[in-house]
Amino acid sequence: MFVILFNKNIPAMNECYGKKFILNGELLPAENFSNSLVYEGDSVYEVIRMVKGNPVFFHDHMERLESSAMHQRKEKLADIRTLRRDIINLTKTEKRKELNLKIVFNYNKEAVNYLVYFIEPIYPSEEQYKQGVKGILYYAERKNPESKVINHKLRSSIYHKLILEGGYEAILVNEQNCITEGSRSNIFFVRGKTLVTAPDNTILNGITRKHILEICRESKIRVDFECVAVKEIAACDAVFMTGTSPMVLQFFCIGDIYFNVRLPLIEKLRQLYMIKVQESIRRFISNIDPD
Repeated sequence: MFVILFNKNIPAMNECYGKKFILNGELLPAENFSNSLVYEGDSVYEVIRMVKGNPVFFHDHMERLESSAMHQRKEKLADIRTLRRDIINLTKTEKRKELNLKIVFNYNKEAVNYLVYFIEPIYPSEEQYKQGVKGILYYAERKNPESKVINHKLRSSIYHKLILEGGYEAILVNEQNCITEGSRSNIFFVRGKTLVTAPDNTILNGITRKHILEICRESKIRVDFECVAVKEIAACDAVFMTGTSPMVLQFFCIGDIYFNVRLPLIEKLRQLYMIKVQESIRRFISNIDPD
């Protein structure tokens, strides 16, 4: 996802999860990695899910990375061919094939760099896909949805609230007491045979969300674009999130409101989404640009 980073509160734990990483096209040992390469200065980045050693929706992520750089009036530090080559070379160094990959364009006063490296994946378990996960409400919103700003204080606050309440995801509530999105996902509500999700201009548009909406158009599933009020949550039949790591994952509850987790519609969306995942991988392997 696209984020602007600032050099405050650089995380202490090394983000690089693999044995190697790429800095400006050069393959280097992980011991040479420093979080300062990412968190000092400003950065735009993408996180991509790897399935069997191949990136999912590679072209979508590359388009958004380029758009992010342009939106912030920053130079594109590597083109799609270069990044494709870098991903292939980096993947050869790693035995684990189910990971998340991070691409960063960093703009520091001293230098500009681009990095490609693996980060530790946190994926839902099979049990969580079957039983759903717990959501909590968190009163905060993005001031500029198009350029999500990393706020380590806010992220830490959300993390601790999730731990305290045993939640999996925090659902953001705006000043109008309406739900916009998750802290790291997009949110869909189910009302009968209709899906409800926040308008595009109120959220950071996720690539998984993009493809779920495409599936809805293809399958003639109605989607209403509106922010659901907190007081209306209980009237919904089900709620699910979409994102790079969770893909399509339902909530069994939000706070003390419980939902149906065995809704055929959600399972249908998940299955159709996985078909698109495989199609995107085939395009990457064949080096075919989408239409």
